[in-house]
Amino acid sequence: MGKLNIDHVAHFVPHIDAASAALEQAGFTLTPFSEQSHRLEPGGPLTAAGAGNRCVMLREGYLEFLTPTGDTAIAQQLRNSIQRYTGLHLIALGTVTPDADHARLTKQGFSPLPPVALQREIGTSDGHDTARFTVVRVPPGTMAEGRIQYCQQHTPELLWQSRWLEHRNHARGLVAVIICVADPQEAAQRYARYTGLLAQVCGAQWRIDTQRGALLFVTPDIVEKQFGITAPALPWIAAYVLSSDNLSATRDVLTKAHGDMRELESGRLLLRWSGAVGGFILFQQTGTALPTLG
Repeated sequence: MGKLNIDHVAHFVPHIDAASAALEQAGFTLTPFSEQSHRLEPGGPLTAAGAGNRCVMLREGYLEFLTPTGDTAIAQQLRNSIQRYTGLHLIALGTVTPDADHARLTKQGFSPLPPVALQREIGTSDGHDTARFTVVRVPPGTMAEGRIQYCQQHTPELLWQSRWLEHRNHARGLVAVIICVADPQEAAQRYARYTGLLAQVCGAQWRIDTQRGALLFVTPDIVEKQFGITAPALPWIAAYVLSSDNLSATRDVLTKAHGDMRELESGRLLLRWSGAVGGFILFQQTGTALPTLG
């Protein structure tokens, strides 16, 4: 409690090849495609999860691009979410105390599911190894915004390999997630109970800070006014803010990519993803304070 960070966010995408092409064009380095498997109970059999991913590993956090691959409950959840919209449907809060998080969720009335042991094969410089995670989730629909979960990384050295940390667009870290909801106060206070962290208001925006990364809660009117983007549905995990080690170089890469990119009055860069990925990104120079939206 109080030691959380934003470990990663995940896009749910129907076609991983189309999403991969858009990401590479925007200057991101991608990990190879990997199928996921899980144990539904400690010591139980290892079974296919029915999903696979590619990732953009950042020096702080990462982006996941998850696609259904089979006929399982997890795969069906992905497909149901994609029917609402292609884009961000998952926020993973990094933790080292999943049992304590599970107990807090129980106490706060979120009825968490039993912790799940996930794993996937991952390439290394000298062969292959197995990346392992413990995930704590709540029943689908409990958090209307999507799959809001806890994730303990047991093998971080396998995920954050140096060969995947350099990106042509100079992206460095995941510093915030923008969540578009009808009632930012209600959502922020619910997430405060979910995380054990403080929700603060600043104008029309509500905010929760973790040890690394923030959750920003805004209305669709603010997203429309500030970015000219209409929410495809509500609630909507709309975007994330990435830090760049060289924002001028980021601008050059995105301009040459012929993507939907423009510079905002604040100096930040707005990249609107294609329909293959969904949502949008704000890039800002490393060390810059987060925007106050609204």
